[in-house]
Amino acid sequence: MVRWITVKGDDVSFNWVLDSAVEPIPPAGWDNVAVSFDGRDRLTYRELRERSLSYARALDELGLAKGDRLGLMLHNDAEYLPLYFAAMRLGVIAVRLNFRLAAPELRFILADSGCQTVLIHAGLLDRLEPVREESGAETVVVLRDVDGELPDWALPLEALQGRPPMTDAPGIAPEDPIALLYTSGTTGLPKGALLTHANTVGTATMQALKWRFSERTVALVPGPLYHAGGFEAVTAPVLLAHGTAVCLRSGSFSIEHLLGVIASEQVTDCLLFSFMLGEMLRFDDLETRLPASLDHLIIGGDTMMPWTVAEVRRRMPHVRLTQVFGLTEGGAICTTLDDGDFDAQLGSIGRPLPLAEARVVDDTGRPAEVDEVGEILVRNPGTCGGYWQRPDANRETFVDGWCHTGDLGFVNADGFLTLAGRAKDMIRSGGENVYPAEIEKVLADHPGISDAAVVGVPDPKYLEVGCAVLVLKPDVDLDEEALRAYCRERMAGYKVPKYFARQDELPRNASGKVLKYVLREQYVVLGDQQPAR
Repeated sequence: MVRWITVKGDDVSFNWVLDSAVEPIPPAGWDNVAVSFDGRDRLTYRELRERSLSYARALDELGLAKGDRLGLMLHNDAEYLPLYFAAMRLGVIAVRLNFRLAAPELRFILADSGCQTVLIHAGLLDRLEPVREESGAETVVVLRDVDGELPDWALPLEALQGRPPMTDAPGIAPEDPIALLYTSGTTGLPKGALLTHANTVGTATMQALKWRFSERTVALVPGPLYHAGGFEAVTAPVLLAHGTAVCLRSGSFSIEHLLGVIASEQVTDCLLFSFMLGEMLRFDDLETRLPASLDHLIIGGDTMMPWTVAEVRRRMPHVRLTQVFGLTEGGAICTTLDDGDFDAQLGSIGRPLPLAEARVVDDTGRPAEVDEVGEILVRNPGTCGGYWQRPDANRETFVDGWCHTGDLGFVNADGFLTLAGRAKDMIRSGGENVYPAEIEKVLADHPGISDAAVVGVPDPKYLEVGCAVLVLKPDVDLDEEALRAYCRERMAGYKVPKYFARQDELPRNASGKVLKYVLREQYVVLGDQQPAR
């Protein structure tokens, strides 16, 4: 078995793939497949280690040192993990950027994090080019994924390849940062959750212990690797256990493609967002498409609808179901509802993972009574220490090691946790967190809009989508397509409201706060939660 976690006294780092490079004899399993992209591009553990250490030397030659920030704005492909592991080997903090960010969002995050070097796919350069100088990005390395000439200020990835493996990287301590993951902000500005090596090891360990991952595990995660739900959830634990992680190339997702990869790679465990499971269950020939190897579906994002659970039980009786709950700041996966508990606790998000804790508190911070709704707090080895340069937000969110999730819930008499709502009106759309305040800030800047509020309404595919309720200025007339185009220029596509509605004024209480529950009730008719068959 590979010595994946290096332990030297109290030193535990997340360089499990790379530390074995100093061993003269490759350990058993070194030629096992570590990661597969779409079932085509495969890297063994030996190849992943060698490529990562070669890139580490190249990044060092670019001048990157421990504590520097490196932007990764990359689609899922075979270079992502080698480049990410190269950064972690140097102690460089990887800023894993959402490749759907619009130019203004990208400019803010690069400047806020202080990224002077960015690795980016060529097809995304149109986002970076308009804001590159303002963002502070001095060195740009481009991975070619589309035809065309590169700008004269960009380096091709080929310039970083072919270096001998690095053998003299700096030492890494558990508390050293490994990544900055920016989450949408409830105040309209995103915040960077600062994860350490210990956080990432802890998150991986909790899941590997819970699901008993091993070198025989082949786990598929369809989400993007920039996301905690793409790397920290399932992918990292599988690598920790020396199994095989299966990723889907960006832009290739469809249920048809997903089923093909599950079959070709003989997947054993699969992480899906709940809307994906719903889409999968609409395939009439599903039973004949799934391999006998698949025995575990891990469902995140939202609790499953009763009809999906019933359909899985009827059509896939041999498959175990697990409902999970988590958040970037608090550990990618914090609680699980196990297969044997679904019948009695349907709708619950379960109990904490090994090494994790969760509790519900009232408005005074005291533990809530049984069935009393309050805010959910989580604490585990994956809980990050704080946001990047956000002391006020840190004091509010992280208290005595506990992460205040902003989600409301309650614990029943059997000790199971259930979500009761979102304290900060977050919209959960297609597995992504969408915060109305961020969208409202963009809408408020429109010269023709005098007031705006965004609420979530049901959607048959994504479970929830945004509805923007607008008050226009006198004599202004805006069509929906113009509003959508305005938003798309300033925010990622998944944040753009699906619906736009107009009112003469927004409902408010005596203190001037918008009564969003009134708007949700008013516009809930726009959505339809019934599955289409």
